[in-house]
Amino acid sequence: MPHRILIVEDQPDICKLIRMTLEFGDFEIHEAHDGESALNMARATLPTVMLLDVMMPGLLDGYQVCSRIKQDPSLRGIQVVMLTARGQATDLAAGEAAGADAYLVKPFSPLELIERVEAMAAAASAATTTAISD
Repeated sequence: MPHRILIVEDQPDICKLIRMTLEFGDFEIHEAHDGESALNMARATLPTVMLLDVMMPGLLDGYQVCSRIKQDPSLRGIQVVMLTARGQATDLAAGEAAGADAYLVKPFSPLELIERVEAMAAAASAATTTAISD
């Protein structure tokens, strides 16, 4: 069964690049383009990994979306990768405070993206298998 990936990105070109990169893997890909729809889509699809842009239009930025996901018992198992053009220490600290599992600074390499997502999906599978067998 393929892992579900939720791409949350308001820039169509970046969203397309991410989708094209991940289509080489065994992933079921979903997209959202703002914070509110990201939360709704996360609840509806329960993705293994969420690739979450920091700066988006609407009421919620990526940090707020990440924080809400990590505070929700039904969603906190989602692996959240923050995507941002801002890679200063304060940005990384804000992502960590929100509960992000990883951080990729734009522009990132497609190879780095696919390796990160595959590793996180594999780790999530191992954790699920361990939990089931306990």
